[in-house]
Amino acid sequence: MFRIDGKVALVTGAGSGIGREIALLFAANGASVGVADINEAAAASVVTEITARGGDAFPIALDVADLASAERAVVAAVARGGRLDVLVNNAGIGLVGSVTETGPEDFDRLYAVNVRGVYACTKAAVNQMLAQDPGGGTIVNMASIAGQVAVGRRFAYCATKGAVISMTQSTAMDYVERGIRCNCICPGTVETPFVEGYLRKYHADEYEATKAALHARQPLGRMGRPEEIAPMALFLASDASSYVTGAQMTVDGGLTAR
Repeated sequence: MFRIDGKVALVTGAGSGIGREIALLFAANGASVGVADINEAAAASVVTEITARGGDAFPIALDVADLASAERAVVAAVARGGRLDVLVNNAGIGLVGSVTETGPEDFDRLYAVNVRGVYACTKAAVNQMLAQDPGGGTIVNMASIAGQVAVGRRFAYCATKGAVISMTQSTAMDYVERGIRCNCICPGTVETPFVEGYLRKYHADEYEATKAALHARQPLGRMGRPEEIAPMALFLASDASSYVTGAQMTVDGGLTAR
């Protein structure tokens, strides 16, 4: 596995799902990890799990849609570790619906978290990475195959993840000469608490059949697991990926290859 010994990392949405697995893996491979989440109890629980395993982690209360909150999160990470080496923009929410099914409030809510959240945390992190000595750092954004190809009844979600991919490329090019790399991960369908909540909310009457269909639509025959996405984040955070920037790393069980 790739090592990131001595690096200070901030992982958003780290209280559950993919973010939790990234925080656990980063800590297991030498990083000091700021476990950031709007759910403070969930963040604290992940920190307890990491420290019980001998890792170094600290909880951070973070509302990614609020620039001031993002700036405070970066300050907290720097106060603990002296600098910020890695930002993982993992926090995000979803919505089921075509354009005619998507109300303006829901559309704005998705953009506030999935797009403004990446903007706010990236802005705060880049300012820190430019100011610190030595400068530089790595940003890993959690996009989705929904930003690369159409997914039925995911109009707003697809729009936000397409924006994340564009922001990834722009950030990579704007700071390529300043020692800051920026890449994104595009997972397929991953079995997370978010997906479980989606099934319970929208398919309660056909839960098992819908879940089986989600598994079956992946060429590998099953949904992904959070621990299968986290190693890609670790690679992108490590020096092993020093020649990788502006990239979309697809981890989807073959779904977009069809």
